[in-house]
Amino acid sequence: MSGCVFCGIVASEVPAFRVADGPDGVAFLDTRPVFKGHVLVVPRTHLISLSDLPTDALPGYFRLVQRLAVAVESGLGAGGTFVAMNNKVSQSVPHLHTHVVPRTKGDGLRGFFWPRTRYADDTEAQGYADRVAAALSPDAA
Repeated sequence: MSGCVFCGIVASEVPAFRVADGPDGVAFLDTRPVFKGHVLVVPRTHLISLSDLPTDALPGYFRLVQRLAVAVESGLGAGGTFVAMNNKVSQSVPHLHTHVVPRTKGDGLRGFFWPRTRYADDTEAQGYADRVAAALSPDAA
């Protein structure tokens, strides 16, 4: 898509520190990493959110994300990884992308991304669970 920086990276028109490039997606270093080694994984086609990713592309894309999570951990000697995705809200680039962030014990990343809250009671929690369950498409069960 014209004007999309991630599409430009996929097309090799925009420079990036590539980590992987294959039919299921492209992975490259985030230019503003949470921690050094923070990788972004994007599908080759321009999609905005996870719901836009075709069902037949899910296994390949998430296998690539999984491989990157293992590579970030082993390649950087990290204690683990944080894998996350924003859909529409908080996407600095409106192109589907998954963050793979190296983590180490004591790295200071606590509650950095989300404020925490509580349900008033079990009834309220069950109400939210019921609303989400009712909205599931039949093939998601």
